[in-house]
Amino acid sequence: MSLPSAVATGVVFVWLGMVLAISFLEAPLKFRAPGVTVPVGLGIGRLVFRALNVIESFFALALLAAVALGAASGPVAAVAGLAVAVLLLQLGAVRPRLNSRTRRVLAGEDAPRSGSHQSYVLLEVAKAGTLLTLGILLLATP
Repeated sequence: MSLPSAVATGVVFVWLGMVLAISFLEAPLKFRAPGVTVPVGLGIGRLVFRALNVIESFFALALLAAVALGAASGPVAAVAGLAVAVLLLQLGAVRPRLNSRTRRVLAGEDAPRSGSHQSYVLLEVAKAGTLLTLGILLLATP
């Protein structure tokens, strides 16, 4: 395995682990903790997901660089591009709407639930599946 491929593989599996741990474990569990109200949970979530998204952005850049430097196969490059595209869609289209609702709730307004949360979750599932597929492709590449 070349160095760029090894870097890409490491980035993909660390990124996947972070998405699984935060999006599918921490996020839903915090609202079940005693004393955590919706505003408190949203405030925590906003901080955690902002940090996650910053780290994911660095992972996306590192992944693209490793794929480019390693002259990856067509399928690897395509799936890597898809993972980055899903992240960009989350950050550019969905997160702003979620942030707007969170600001309203934290300001004490009665903000109705939105479909943006479901969109974000579906994109997280797609991203996790894409990262897993990419990791398998990278491991299978000689």
